Amino acid sequence: MTEITTSERVRIVLVDDHQMFRDGLRRLIDAQRDLRVVGETGSGDKAIALAVQNEPDILLLDLALRECSGMSVLERIRAVSRATRVIVLTAAIADSDLIRAFQLGAHGVVLKTDGATALLESIRSVHGGEYVVGRDVMADLMTAVRGFSDETRREVTAISPRAFGLTVRERQIVAAVVDASPNKEIAEKFAISEKTVKHHLTNIFNKVGVSSRLELALFATHHHL
Repeated sequence: MTEITTSERVRIVLVDDHQMFRDGLRRLIDAQRDLRVVGETGSGDKAIALAVQNEPDILLLDLALRECSGMSVLERIRAVSRATRVIVLTAAIADSDLIRAFQLGAHGVVLKTDGATALLESIRSVHGGEYVVGRDVMADLMTAVRGFSDETRREVTAISPRAFGLTVRERQIVAAVVDASPNKEIAEKFAISEKTVKHHLTNIFNKVGVSSRLELALFATHHHL
């Protein structure tokens, strides 16, 4: 087995104001041959400083920080360190916060109850460029996406023709995907075949750099499409 050097390991910062939880999380992560913790804190302000100082690959962020809003930390992290990908790690999350987290730049949301294996898989997936959602919040996410306001839906269909190189038809299909419409329904709506819908989706995935309908919905949400 090829040894992974320290510089090759995924670099992680932990942000949670429960010391015992951080201790356990640090031991779990540092026991992995491809991951390592490079900083930890229970403070939102210190989290920003650590992100700037260490430029981690992944920042694990609890939204329920006592001294400040985890959402504000998420927003500030994006402003100072766009290379750092944030995974929200929380005990519970409301639908509105779920959508907001992705809009502010989160690449994943994992519940603390999902377990160690799910968390480690999420870290590796996000580091690989994917969006991830813990199994217990998947249904809530799709419900929240389907429940977008009419105003937000109009924004989805009003993307600039130059945005990501999407054609008018592709933008219409993005809107339908965000609305959780299946391929058959999309085909009927636009009077095209399901094969054509699949062809359009393949082109869309390639243009925006996603690999699934869920990732596309999250991408559209994140970029206010």
